[in-house]
Amino acid sequence: MNMTDLGRPREGVMWMVLSGLSFVGVNGIVRYLGTDLPAAQSAFLRFAFGVVLLAPVLPAMVRGMSGQVLKLFAWRGLMHTIAVLFWFYAMARIPVAHATAIGYLNPVLMLIAGAVILHEAFSARRIIAVAVALVGALIVLRPGVQALNLGHLSQIGASVFFCASYLFAKRLTGLASASVIVAMMSVTVTIGLAPLAWWVWVPVSWAQLGWLAIVAGCATSGHYCMTRAFRAAPLTVTQPVTFLTLVWATALGAILFNEAVDVFVLLGGAMIIGAITFVTWLEASGRDAVDAAALRQD
Repeated sequence: MNMTDLGRPREGVMWMVLSGLSFVGVNGIVRYLGTDLPAAQSAFLRFAFGVVLLAPVLPAMVRGMSGQVLKLFAWRGLMHTIAVLFWFYAMARIPVAHATAIGYLNPVLMLIAGAVILHEAFSARRIIAVAVALVGALIVLRPGVQALNLGHLSQIGASVFFCASYLFAKRLTGLASASVIVAMMSVTVTIGLAPLAWWVWVPVSWAQLGWLAIVAGCATSGHYCMTRAFRAAPLTVTQPVTFLTLVWATALGAILFNEAVDVFVLLGGAMIIGAITFVTWLEASGRDAVDAAALRQD
């Protein structure tokens, strides 16, 4: 079977679930570390540890890579560098559930981009399911009840730039392996963050270094699993699965950081899980094939 035929929805969903669990671990640790380290320094150390983990295999990965592919990696690195700066700033300042809910701008943008730019199928039933999931996320966040601060605005900026980064990742899945894509992201983002981290550098403890090393491991796992998901299924299948992370993030915030949980979180989470289950079932059964074909214009 062609490993990039996008015809393995169950596998894509599985990889995306594993990716979400990895990123929830990242969120919890960064929230725990708080604001003791500047965002640029924390982000640099996290990605530098990722490069160390991958250093033994990097030379073989980049050997023979074309200039066009390297250019795509550079653009992805730039987009991801900006995104992680926004994200590290936001995660240290707003509740885990709020950060996760605002992050749903990213899957929404990705679904639109997948249909418009990448010409992926976007059936009417998928649109309805994603809309239900988004309403569930809005119920959890309840915009207008809480005033936006710089942390919330920073997370919105992160979502926009993560979307751009993942579009480049999607393009690269047909040109390089998942391992190479993850490794090159670590290298390019580390290079991009290095001068900013040097500018704001403060003393760092061994405990902080240890936690950031764990963050690097979780994040590397998350990006690898996400790339495998992109290879297995279209964005319209894999992206809605990321809504599940809100449930895990809310539980994490309540258990570890005493962040409030109320009935709106449970209601929104139920809507999200129901919508994801519906989309996954449709894709696996092939029931939306007719709708998908009807919506293709190319």
